[in-house]
Amino acid sequence: MSITPPATARRAAFDVAEDAVETETPDDLDDAVSRETTLPRPSRTRTFVVANQKGGVGKTTSAVNLATALALGGLKVLVVDLDPQGNASTGLGIEHREGVRGTYEAISGDASIADLVQESPEARGLWVLPATVDLAGAEIGLVNVPARESRLLHALRDYVAEAAPDYVFIDCPPSLGLLTLNALVAADEILIPIQCEYYALEGVTQLLRTINLVKGSMNDRLYLSTVLLTMFDGRTRLATQVANEVRRHFPEQTLTTAIPRSVRVSEAPSYGQSVITYHAASAGAQAYLDAATELARRGADEPSATEGA
Repeated sequence: MSITPPATARRAAFDVAEDAVETETPDDLDDAVSRETTLPRPSRTRTFVVANQKGGVGKTTSAVNLATALALGGLKVLVVDLDPQGNASTGLGIEHREGVRGTYEAISGDASIADLVQESPEARGLWVLPATVDLAGAEIGLVNVPARESRLLHALRDYVAEAAPDYVFIDCPPSLGLLTLNALVAADEILIPIQCEYYALEGVTQLLRTINLVKGSMNDRLYLSTVLLTMFDGRTRLATQVANEVRRHFPEQTLTTAIPRSVRVSEAPSYGQSVITYHAASAGAQAYLDAATELARRGADEPSATEGA
């Protein structure tokens, strides 16, 4: 079943005065952050591609923090860093300087993922396949390779069969090239972070068209299961209107939890940490813990990861 792209909202609909709401959520919370010690385990490995062709929407931040929250909930998680910039590796405290072996070697077939992963200091059971600058040349190097769009799929299948992780998150570059195509072919589910700003809806349209093409020709398992609202600023009417527009178009896929704009979320990567371990008593940390709990509960309620495809 194909996914219908959202109709582009007319800008005039958002040209209204920005009125502050009566209450403002502080960046740091007064109360201790609550968390579940154990999250429900899915019946099978759930493999997510975290994708949005638009940069700066919280894609890598969401992959890092959701993965950390799930691992802290007692689940086994793998993060595949498929972005040559290696931001997910940085955010999870993983060395990814030039010469470190990782995603490039996995998709080129030089080594298995099991031999390349590193355990993150963020949480027990959180493993990372790091990305280095070598990955930037992968698209050129794979041009003449047979079945070049399914290299990551074959590497991941071997790892999942051996290690049986509960969740796999593939963090993609902000483009729709061969690396992102490999991620779409390897994944079962799509998680789209959508920034609560006007151009966010326009950025999703091209991605959904690509998803439909991949689903029809290369990966029938693929479906959009999760939409996460990010950088939500409750003080502005625009953010609320965009959030309502997204929820109208993706009523079943959009998580109840929205990630607020947070200084702590922005600071955490510079310390090589998730916001959950960097500053647990923050609105951003609480939001990602809540979003991960919702994600895990949804997965536990579904008898099959392919339902809804």
